Amino acid sequence: MGFSLDVLQAGRRVAPAMTGTAPPASRAVHAPPRLIDSHGRTIRDLRLSITDRCNFRCLYCLDPGAAFMPADRLLSDDELVRLARVCVGLGVRKIRLTGGEPTLHPRLAGVIERLAALPIDDLAMTTNGSRCDAASLRAWRDAGLRRITFSLDAVEPDAFARLTRSATPVERVVQAITDAQSAGFAEGGEGPIRVNAVLLRGVNDDQIVPLARLARDLGVEVRFIEFMPLDDARGWSLDALVPAAEVIRRVAEAFPIVPMGRESEASTAEAFAFADRGAASGAGVGVIAPVTRAFCGACSRLRITADGQVRPCLFSREEWDARGLMRSGGSDEDLASLMADATWRKQAGHGITAAGFAQPERTMSAIGG
Repeated sequence: MGFSLDVLQAGRRVAPAMTGTAPPASRAVHAPPRLIDSHGRTIRDLRLSITDRCNFRCLYCLDPGAAFMPADRLLSDDELVRLARVCVGLGVRKIRLTGGEPTLHPRLAGVIERLAALPIDDLAMTTNGSRCDAASLRAWRDAGLRRITFSLDAVEPDAFARLTRSATPVERVVQAITDAQSAGFAEGGEGPIRVNAVLLRGVNDDQIVPLARLARDLGVEVRFIEFMPLDDARGWSLDALVPAAEVIRRVAEAFPIVPMGRESEASTAEAFAFADRGAASGAGVGVIAPVTRAFCGACSRLRITADGQVRPCLFSREEWDARGLMRSGGSDEDLASLMADATWRKQAGHGITAAGFAQPERTMSAIGG
């Protein structure tokens, strides 16, 4: 299996070289194609961004004047589904829809329905909740969405407005979480609804205990995420980081917690149950600590941006142009080969705290969370 010269040129766009970039994928990876990197990790999870648009301008992501890509650069519905189908054929078993804000996609229910028809174990979505009402949530659930994660970085209205720079009231997002529970997203073995909170020192670190209390009140799992260098303003620093150890200590001082570990080796979060509630209640907290407790060694994720660029890592300095490959007539076999090559080049780790680390040019919104 191989590319024609035209397809090869359309299928790959190489960014500035990385130190330690792996050699071309071995023949064993291509016969048949498999999503295995040069460090022995197997890809099972796909983060599929369906739009770069977002209606929030969170401090850790987008500047107020951020511009989005022209519509013709974004993947069509058919292209999204085609790429997902190819990845599933290569062993992907879980797909998470991301953005931007995925609920801004005008045909979201249809995309969900088509992806849910693929032979996968899980179809999930991350949303800021601002556009989630009871009817939409039921429609997405009926279309095949199995799990939903909300982004909620503060429960105090002023802190929420300060961090998101949006006019959406925090009460609307909290209502969306309860509507999702009513729609069945916490049933059928999918586990509790999850809520992600990115913490910034001096901005919303005073919301740790209130968010933990929300987890108890609603029976959800709030996951505190360390601030990563993916912001438009390029203002990231260790001084702005609230480390996982501090989060755990501050939650435990308010509510005794019991460590539950990770769901699997490849899971991003370390989970904790409230000691007086137990894991069965669904209420709990977690920490996602890519900076102070990096979990790269067991990473099983591959990302495709809304404009069809394959990124082996959030912090990749190299992208692989699947959109160009499709639009130049590449076959599914060509796409599978591109995916195998991109995966093979997945770096051992992100190196955020290493000397010489360079922040990606894209923000989180443009990459897909």
